[in-house]
Amino acid sequence: MLIADDLDKLLEILPDFVKDPLQNHPNKKFLIEVVMDLGRRPEARFPNGPEYLSKVNISWYDLDFCIKKLPHFSGDNRSGIECTLHRISSIKNRKGNIIGLTCRVGRAIFGTVSIIRDLLYNGKSILLLGKPGIGKTTAIREITRVLADEMEKRVVIIDTSNEIAGDGDIPHPAIGRARRMQVARPEWQHQVMIEAVENHMPEVIIIDEIGTEFEALAARTIAERGVQLVGTAHGNYLESVIKNPTLSDLIGGIQYVTLGDDEAKRRGSQKSIVERKAVPAFQVAIEIHQRNHWIIHEKVDQVVDQILQGCIPFIQSRKINSDGSISIECENSFSTEFITNANNHISNKLKVKKILNSTNLSNSSKNVLSNLNKLNNHLANVSKNNIFSYPNIYSKFPFCKNTIKLYVYGINIQQIEATINALQLPFILTRDIMSANSILALRSCIKHNSKIRQISKSKQIVIYTIHNSNINNIIRALKQMLNLCQISDINWNQICKNKTSMELNALMEARLAIEKIIFVKKQSVELLPQSDSLREIQHKLINMFNLKYCIIGKHLDKRIRIYHI
Repeated sequence: MLIADDLDKLLEILPDFVKDPLQNHPNKKFLIEVVMDLGRRPEARFPNGPEYLSKVNISWYDLDFCIKKLPHFSGDNRSGIECTLHRISSIKNRKGNIIGLTCRVGRAIFGTVSIIRDLLYNGKSILLLGKPGIGKTTAIREITRVLADEMEKRVVIIDTSNEIAGDGDIPHPAIGRARRMQVARPEWQHQVMIEAVENHMPEVIIIDEIGTEFEALAARTIAERGVQLVGTAHGNYLESVIKNPTLSDLIGGIQYVTLGDDEAKRRGSQKSIVERKAVPAFQVAIEIHQRNHWIIHEKVDQVVDQILQGCIPFIQSRKINSDGSISIECENSFSTEFITNANNHISNKLKVKKILNSTNLSNSSKNVLSNLNKLNNHLANVSKNNIFSYPNIYSKFPFCKNTIKLYVYGINIQQIEATINALQLPFILTRDIMSANSILALRSCIKHNSKIRQISKSKQIVIYTIHNSNINNIIRALKQMLNLCQISDINWNQICKNKTSMELNALMEARLAIEKIIFVKKQSVELLPQSDSLREIQHKLINMFNLKYCIIGKHLDKRIRIYHI
């Protein structure tokens, strides 16, 4: 990664007794900010903690020395240094006099965006979340440069505090060819956002620190006009945005809905439920927990729905390793803000890791995009099959001929649907009991409904009941229904017909790996390296078992890895 910080220009505005210790400090390149408060010792803050820079206390003269070297402070008490990314914030007393300064170091870090480069090519709106100082502005600045220079899009930055493109009339080179619109007063940011769309025909709008209801409404308006948005907001997790009434509109907003008695019983929920109100303004959400550790939500609408329904969503975790490679993992989200129906004892975690070389990311965007898209699709499939970290039930019923139409009564239908989709079971939920093959009901509800019992008796529909609607009982009931499915054997004679000895050996290797290792030992397995034609035959066999696989290795070492999921 290439880092440009212009630190010398920031040190020039500081008094000598503050500047000199910093110039010789061994961790100077990691400096976060310098704090100067009246009557206190100057303090430098580093990632590993703060340090005093001098035994001399800050005086009025020292503060005045710094202020005279700075432009005028704006309405949000911020100023900057011409052609740099540094931010100087002031603290004022009741009379309006400045009694403290926070001199924050601004750095342009080139290369951080490689961790989400594939998301930029999708053209979806992206929301970055994280606590203050975690690196949201640095990331959005690099995203701006990639969109403007590498992807050659028309990018306009709404730079309220001059943090993205620096202070002064000429923007910092770190934003590339993107254009910058400054905001005279912070409360006018939403107006400038709309003005940018109406006057300058952007393809992408960059917004830093969305924090008011008007700005959230302006973001939704921009998204509805077909403009891609890239913005930041304060909040460690997506759940915190859902709970925030000011910002919840960014992810679709939430509303309370009152159901009728019959509908509430049919869903197995309370009469008052919380639902997503509209389509999110941002389709992708990124939680920045650490500078090299990001959590990706590629489908915000689905994740929000799962959280509101009490399900445990799967999250995609990406990390930049010390050697520059990128690790992508899929794991459970254990935030319990909205989880009410899911079991809290689920603790197993799926991890499927792929290491991608960061050099390839910068040199060949098309190849990286293709590889990451394939990997993301694979991770998405893996996460669906393991959403509750249970053994794959469907692997025992890979040849179920008919799909079962299931009518649900007294149980949360979203919970049933999530379980079916997660485990890829051959069920279709129906609201018409007359067309159903099976009924799944809560025991306490079905015993008081004589109408459903009469219909099931006349139509010879089997009713499966569970004592309570936890995940274990639901999966056990679905598994019992699947035991009635007919399972056919693969016609090996037909598969092996007209095959050469090498092709038969490849098929036998794949068959033994599936039957003896995947199904018996419940483990993933790698096959031996084969030619393209032999791997194609193995692909077809693996698909007949409805198993997931990927190709690993290069050139003559290419081989298939089959996953037990």
